Parts: sequence; C-alpha cells; structure tokens
Amino acid sequence: MSVIMTLRIEGNAEALEKYAQEHKQEMKTVLGAAKSHGLIGHRFYGSQDGSGLIVVDEWPDRQSFESFYEEQADAIRPMFEAAQPKGEPTPMYWEELETGDAYGWGA
Repeated sequence: MSVIMTLRIEGNAEALEKYAQEHKQEMKTVLGAAKSHGLIGHRFYGSQDGSGLIVVDEWPDRQSFESFYEEQADAIRPMFEAAQPKGEPTPMYWEELETGDAYGWGA
C-alpha cells in the first residue's frame, strides 16, 4: 500500500509560487527525478492566510521518498529557501486506514 508524505513549512507560499514560475526548468527536473523514484502524485498547497504551505505527495513507500529527497536535496533546498521558512520542514508519513467510508480519489 502506498504512503502519503506531507511536509509542512511555515513561510511565504506566494514567494514559493513566484520562485516556481521563475524556475520552471528546475522544478521540472526535480519532478522528473521524483518520478524516477516512483512518485505517484504531488501537489504544493498554500494556506489561505499566506502563513505557510504544505507539500502532499503519494509514494509507493517511505524509502522511495527518502532516497529521492537525499539524491535531490541540493536542488530542493533553493525551493524551500524561497519560501523564507521559519524552522526546518519535517516530513510525516501517513497510511490509509480501513474505515469503510472512503470516497473519491479512486475509492
């Protein structure tokens, strides 16, 4: 079963979005590397109050993300620095619970 990885960053979501628009090739290169490590899905989300952002990824397993992140750390660092983070982002890993009420996303 796949895992969801979330990475919460207190910082400036608009600044990250601007960075992404100005560095499209770098973003595509990192995305390509993630795909080669098995990435299933990926999104950045910014909080409505502008105080932070979250990365939501789906990976085959935790190790797939960790090997990607280790390999691409130097390329990823400028993205996070663009968001002017307050503290170090820490990934969290989530597994789906069998509760019988799944809906959407291919349930």
